[in-house]
Amino acid sequence: MASVAREAGVGKATLGRRFATREELVNAVFADRMDAYADADPDPWHGFTGYLHAVCAMQAADRGFADVLTMTFPAAKALEARRAEAYDRLLELITRAKNSGHLRDDFTHQDVVILLMANAGVIAATGDAAPDTWRRLVGHMLRSYAAPDAPIPALPEAPRPTALYRAMVRLSRPGAGQHA
Repeated sequence: MASVAREAGVGKATLGRRFATREELVNAVFADRMDAYADADPDPWHGFTGYLHAVCAMQAADRGFADVLTMTFPAAKALEARRAEAYDRLLELITRAKNSGHLRDDFTHQDVVILLMANAGVIAATGDAAPDTWRRLVGHMLRSYAAPDAPIPALPEAPRPTALYRAMVRLSRPGAGQHA
């Protein structure tokens, strides 16, 4: 809360009067993003691939949102309700994509969580050194999720070796990959 108050240019007391708990603050900050997360395109295969791209892009654009996607906030009832609604839509989208014959039968909703965790790690690791590396990860994962006859999305270009090297150097420093 102290770092949020500092970033907002207000005192902790002011922030505390508006948001009594961390969960209320998280809900206020991320409500619009969770709505976008819940409103991804519902078309079976295209919708599924577009959904994963959209959610991973949101992670890349906002590190705080990356954390929200891979954490739960039981006291933030409105945020958790939005998350539950988005989750139900995701389950429907997975079922429809499987029924279209384009998503592998062995794909599970847990694979989305694994992808989000992996994507968050890639984003944290590559930082500004290779900021689009997450796109390559998502491209490879979508290819692995595709059934044999599915239209395969194009694989984004690999990051430049020098960019990955800079990211690796940054990771080797103490405290690397951590954020507030």
